[in-house]
Amino acid sequence: MTKRTDSRKCIAVVTGTRAEYGLLKSTMRAIDAHPRLTLQVVVAGMHLLRKFGRTVDDIRADNIRIDATVPMQRGDDDPCDQAAGLGRGVTGIAKYILRAKTDMVVVLGDRIEAAAGALAAVTAGRALAHIHGGDVALGDFDESLRHAITKLAHVHLAATKDAARRIIRMGERPEHVHCVGAPGLDRLREIIAETPARQGRSNTALVVQHASGRTALAEERVAAMILDAVAGAGLKRIVLYPNSDRGHRGVLRAIDRHEGAARAGEVLIRRSLPRDDYLRTLLEADVLIGNSSSGLIEAPLAGTPTVNVGDRQANRLPGGSAVIACGESPREVKTALRQAMQKRPRRGGRNVYGEGRAGLLIADVLAGTRVSTALLRKQISY
Repeated sequence: MTKRTDSRKCIAVVTGTRAEYGLLKSTMRAIDAHPRLTLQVVVAGMHLLRKFGRTVDDIRADNIRIDATVPMQRGDDDPCDQAAGLGRGVTGIAKYILRAKTDMVVVLGDRIEAAAGALAAVTAGRALAHIHGGDVALGDFDESLRHAITKLAHVHLAATKDAARRIIRMGERPEHVHCVGAPGLDRLREIIAETPARQGRSNTALVVQHASGRTALAEERVAAMILDAVAGAGLKRIVLYPNSDRGHRGVLRAIDRHEGAARAGEVLIRRSLPRDDYLRTLLEADVLIGNSSSGLIEAPLAGTPTVNVGDRQANRLPGGSAVIACGESPREVKTALRQAMQKRPRRGGRNVYGEGRAGLLIADVLAGTRVSTALLRKQISY
């Protein structure tokens, strides 16, 4: 366990999934390097489940010290597993931050692992900082969780100006709302600078389709339709496992069946990819298809067109013009895929999600925030 020192503020970063860890990594490193901060890392949720790749091992492989692990979900595709996991997460995280004398807890986004960290922080009397609050994206119950975390948080680290304005309209004090950009772009910009521009096409689609809270059968039908559409376009498929949201069992069934029916070399299935590997795969792919937020945030910077299927990301701000939204019918998906394959967006450039310095900006905000009674005793600002 990381011990606090008299001169440093102890910051506990809670991570629960492969995707959100990839976004948080630059922030963790910036906190760890800051002379006025001490990093504490709490690993929970999906990271600890073998079914989803046991990605806690990826964190260890990155030489990031883990201070606490908190089991939450058991991996069942059952709403009760999510509810029980949330309770276990709140209890486990609260016990750790009290024992470790944490000053501030950092969470990102809208999943139950972030909600557990947020509830643990405020009930234990610790300051809470929230990254990616104020975004709009329907998800399963993601929208509700995201805005609930915003109302619990004391410090807001928004990814866009629109999100920052939305947080303020929710009654949060403007002096505690900081527009820092999306930390998911930090490492991507570095990899773009290191990687030569792609010559020609790879004839490959990256498929990332998550469940959206429907029945497993409904999710299976949609995932199977997307995979069939990509195959019908003559593209090889790199397919990532979904997250643990309700209905994920159906997505997994569709992936297994698709893999079994494909010819050798057509399909590569991965339970998870380390962040750098995912970003390089995104750079090399001709198109990203599915309903991942990375299609709207990272893919435009990578110069990779996106087919955003369904309403999981409904109303999320796209980072570029090569994001094509479509419904969940075979005709709509095939048309959108055809349009995406005709686009040639440029890598890099300006982005509404920031300049790729979010981790450093977040560390500076945390270091400059005084944890006081006035900060902790929240009241709506209007």
